[in-house]
Amino acid sequence: MLRAAREKNVSQRSTRRPLRATGIAAIGTGCCAALIAAALIAAAFADAPLQNRTAEDDAQIAKSLATMLRASRTVISRYQDRINDAKVGDKGIDGKLVLAEAASIYQQAAGASPAAIDSSSLHGRLIHMQMDSIAEVMDSHQETINRQGVGFKGFIPAVFSRLVNEAFGRRAAGVAEMKVTAPLALLRNPQVRPDDWELGVIETKLQAPGWPKDQPFMAKAPKNDGMLAERALFPEYYGRSCLTCHGSPRGEIDITGFPKEGAKEGDLGGIISIALYR
Repeated sequence: MLRAAREKNVSQRSTRRPLRATGIAAIGTGCCAALIAAALIAAAFADAPLQNRTAEDDAQIAKSLATMLRASRTVISRYQDRINDAKVGDKGIDGKLVLAEAASIYQQAAGASPAAIDSSSLHGRLIHMQMDSIAEVMDSHQETINRQGVGFKGFIPAVFSRLVNEAFGRRAAGVAEMKVTAPLALLRNPQVRPDDWELGVIETKLQAPGWPKDQPFMAKAPKNDGMLAERALFPEYYGRSCLTCHGSPRGEIDITGFPKEGAKEGDLGGIISIALYR
């Protein structure tokens, strides 16, 4: 179920935040953490070529990452009724279950299992980082998902996608990043606002009357930090289940607390944005 990055950030209430160090200790801790993270990421990609890649290589990687995100989000959508069942405690919806079902959906869409991707390649390392991120998000939100006496948990596909993309961004920092954004008129979460390049492509390409449905747009372009990247935008369209929150009547407040957009099935609702750095 597509939410296209427009959600009330209700899940943050259940996210545990680490205690902050203070004074000199905080500076030292922050520097050490940054150095360790940079070293781990560099080691992870030490044998994976970041420069000697073709546009076709990057297109394959981007499509694969988008497919896995959609597959895992579909699983979360399918289990919304169970997640929001106030009477049931342990729902059994953990990282292992979501990954198993997402891998099956991925294989149906891509024609091959994610396990078949060479784990030593850049593609393989990124897809495994993404899958690790999916497991992390599911396992760290078990308290929210399994809370009895509470109906709507706020753990909707859009929240799940954002959290997965953030976890993936930490793992692949400087190599790849993802987000689910939307046209400005449909944007609910300012954290995933499209940058100037994304907005230009959305308005002149993806929203153009003649743009082929489901066709992504890909080009080399700098990010806001000036780093050159192969960038891909995958358009997403409202499905029937999405209209519960994004359909009619326009302006009515949905379960997440936002006014409905009055969308129709098949309308452009959001965009998966992927950057692969060079």
